[in-house]
Amino acid sequence: MRAGDGGPGSASPAAFPHGLFITLEGPEGSGKSSQARWLAQALARDGCRVTRLCDPGSTALGRALRRLLLETRTDLSPLAEALLFIGGRVQLVEERIRPALSRRRVVVCDRFHDSTLAYQGFGGGLDVRWLDRVGRAALRGAMPRLTVLLDLPHHVGFARLRRRRDRMERKGAAFHRRVRAGFLRLAAREPRRFVTVDGSRPAREVRRAIEAAVRRRLEKCQAP
Repeated sequence: MRAGDGGPGSASPAAFPHGLFITLEGPEGSGKSSQARWLAQALARDGCRVTRLCDPGSTALGRALRRLLLETRTDLSPLAEALLFIGGRVQLVEERIRPALSRRRVVVCDRFHDSTLAYQGFGGGLDVRWLDRVGRAALRGAMPRLTVLLDLPHHVGFARLRRRRDRMERKGAAFHRRVRAGFLRLAAREPRRFVTVDGSRPAREVRRAIEAAVRRRLEKCQAP
């Protein structure tokens, strides 16, 4: 996102009086973690002050929850998972996200509230509307202004996932189909916040699509 490419150029912090909160979402194997890292680097090169985070993982509590929820063989109910994720997310908001936004920074976060709806709601069978209400109430308005959804066929993501050895691998193909469908339903419900990108395309093409989406949102934020 360079000035010569029609991007935001050297974005002044004053362009974001309330900061800008961007999240990347998607099913397992969609490449969102790599794309979040690239996006943060590109924005920083353009002069934005950027804070890159992951949920869970960017606080001490988040790292502990990540070990418990993702990296162990602990069997937890979907409700227990959801409430733990929400608790860790509240800590992330209060410790990292709100302070960054108050300093007019651009926050790029790998996963957030929508992942709980997709995984524990659509995937795990919890009431999605209830889960959405509880999660939003706990976050007290700290929702992203732009969410980039990296979508790909469940069998592609599941094949990539099988290269790893974590709890998500044990969920099975049917679970991952429900998660993908859930993300797409969330995007359809909030078209002004979500931008859906085909995550099965080559990484370079995915980057360009994300760049275009973020550029449009930056232009809106910078408009007088």
